[in-house]
Amino acid sequence: MFRPSPRPLHKWRSFLLRCFGAKIGAQAHIYPRCEIWAPWNLVCEDVVAIADGAVIYNPARVTIASHAIISQQAYLCGAGHDIDAADFPTICEPINIGRYAWVCARAVVLAGVTLHEGAVLALGAVATGDLQSWGVYAGVPARLVRQRIPAALGHRGT
Repeated sequence: MFRPSPRPLHKWRSFLLRCFGAKIGAQAHIYPRCEIWAPWNLVCEDVVAIADGAVIYNPARVTIASHAIISQQAYLCGAGHDIDAADFPTICEPINIGRYAWVCARAVVLAGVTLHEGAVLALGAVATGDLQSWGVYAGVPARLVRQRIPAALGHRGT
């Protein structure tokens, strides 16, 4: 009922996710070909976009704040394994995507990472640590390449 829904039926997909425990704010645009592993661990505030092909692997909580964007084929990976233990136990940590942040296409956010307000993770970049407010990060691992100007976006910051 989620995947075959027509692209404009964002409210329908939000309703379905809420049925499985997700907290979804108003005007969320969640597209039909995204993958959300554990809806009960997803919190989306108002005016959030999750594009087709985005994967949210969330055995721990993933929070996406207001006006944040998760672009096509982005991957939010909320777990890994302890490679130093003989049985490779799973290690789960939350991911937080701040207000006005953008995870660009094919970018990867690892477990325990926070993108602070306005941060941008560029195409194909990998966030292994927290990204500071209004910074633009690129590369593997992601490195700060410049600052965004919040006023240019009609936003004054906090």
